[in-house]
Amino acid sequence: MRRDYILYLFATLGTFLILYIALPIAVIFLKQASDAGMLVKTLHDPLVLEALRNSLATATATALIALLFGVPLGYVLAREEFPGKSFVQALIDVPIVIPHSVVGIMLLVTFSRAILDNYLGIISAMLFVSAPFTINASRDGFSAVDEKLEGVARTLGASRLRAFASVALPLAFPSIASGAIMTWARAVSEVGAILVVAYYPKTAQVLILEYFNNYGLRSSRPIAVLMVSLSLGIFVLLRWLVGRAKNA
Repeated sequence: MRRDYILYLFATLGTFLILYIALPIAVIFLKQASDAGMLVKTLHDPLVLEALRNSLATATATALIALLFGVPLGYVLAREEFPGKSFVQALIDVPIVIPHSVVGIMLLVTFSRAILDNYLGIISAMLFVSAPFTINASRDGFSAVDEKLEGVARTLGASRLRAFASVALPLAFPSIASGAIMTWARAVSEVGAILVVAYYPKTAQVLILEYFNNYGLRSSRPIAVLMVSLSLGIFVLLRWLVGRAKNA
């Protein structure tokens, strides 16, 4: 009975955060439902459609780049001890706490015109703030895999790379996939650094602010609804796929 009481207490406390997150989402959808004409108009705005495509494409590219470089790094951090490891892990986490505008300034100072107002600049900003999610999730995933399993594969003649690909990677996949999803989500939500580095080509995040500043809440709200709808739909789909892969 005591266990049930504790679970009910925890569920009640957690419900507050669920409602806190769900309420603004529900309200903005209900508000927009009463102004369907503006939503239809927004859906026919070429600038909005292009900005949405830019956001989704650059966030996806960012997640793929983070996977390409972050998964190997996560494996090294999980398997090896080396001088300065604590510093490396701290450095990986730094982008999470740096103010977004500061990130943009640092990137612009470092890479100058190479990333100014182009897709490379958008992806650079997204990657800087979101890569830690892939790296940390990969590290935690590989840490949870018993290294002895790879050792068995090695004794059976598998190379280090084959043992990684056939043993460690499949077992760590759920964690890696979750990290990739969070990386994508963090990338698609980034705006501060992008404003500094690449105001053009427009992403939906930047366009929402521009419409809000120039035309007010009524004009920016439909784009926000579209972004929430797309992000929520993709999030649910990816989580479902990860869940299926985990239970397979």
